[in-house]
Amino acid sequence: MSKLYMMRHGQTLFNVLKRKQGWCDSPLTELGIEQAKRAGEELRERGITFDHAYSSTSERACDTLELVVPGMPYERVKGLKEWNFGKFEGITEDLNLTPPFGDFYVQFGGEDEMEFRNRLFTTITELMRRPDHESVLMVSHGAACAQFPRAFGVELTERLGRRIGNCGIFIYEFDGDAGFELLDAIDPND
Repeated sequence: MSKLYMMRHGQTLFNVLKRKQGWCDSPLTELGIEQAKRAGEELRERGITFDHAYSSTSERACDTLELVVPGMPYERVKGLKEWNFGKFEGITEDLNLTPPFGDFYVQFGGEDEMEFRNRLFTTITELMRRPDHESVLMVSHGAACAQFPRAFGVELTERLGRRIGNCGIFIYEFDGDAGFELLDAIDPND
């Protein structure tokens, strides 16, 4: 059995401005930097170390990972990127629809919900099946953290009883044959 620690990036400028950021990017805020440092401290206090680390190619995710595990080599992976919202990138969140979104963003050059979910699940599964992946950190995004467990029938909010914000860490057990099981979550903001 292996463990996957899937983490959302720290707070960004677009999070503060309440703007939709999928494939577009914005920098971590001072709070976002502190959240990432706190998350790293929390993991070290729990004695959690990683043999491999991966990040979305977005700067906000890479910067978060570098703050959580300073100096650790990692791989940037396009398959861990956030949902592509097409022409909805950068707009204010008050224009958000009520989920589920289905194929709504496709007409605006974005990604279908199931396409996004399957991309994440396939990418993460392929990474976890690599040799010697016993304890793995992956830094991604809010919608990615929510959509990944939906691929195997788990709703995070229902399962955990709350929403976890920036730098929230979701712990999964991975068995190459049986797949993923959500074990717990760490919210360094508590």
